[in-house]
Amino acid sequence: MSANKTQPTSESVQAFLDTVQPERRRSDAQALDRLFREVTGFEPVMWGPSIIGYGAYHYVYASEREGDFLATGFAPRKSALSLYIMPGYQDFGDLLDRLGKHKHGRACLYINKLADVDQQVLAELIRAGLDGLDKIWPVRAAP
Repeated sequence: MSANKTQPTSESVQAFLDTVQPERRRSDAQALDRLFREVTGFEPVMWGPSIIGYGAYHYVYASEREGDFLATGFAPRKSALSLYIMPGYQDFGDLLDRLGKHKHGRACLYINKLADVDQQVLAELIRAGLDGLDKIWPVRAAP
């Protein structure tokens, strides 16, 4: 069985954040880093070239596929801030209704700019996603 394409690296999170363009996206990414650190209590780790992860978990599916992945995190993409905070099997509709302007997929939340959302609600959402994940697969510090 093949490993996940996205793996933790030894690259510096701060060095990566310093390269984010444009300036507004970099500022939002730095603010998100502070928020994720505060809410999760984990030090960030780069996962692949552009995802900043906080915590990790080991999963084992019924298909016997298993691996490790980031518990929560974000990527400051060109088109939006992509936040990986919602396990795809949970319903956070009440929090999302209070969040502000966003889009979401099964396990990703997309925000154009941090000013578009209520950061207190975002903190609640990060915590809820992490707590929900931990009930299924224990969350630990990333390698």
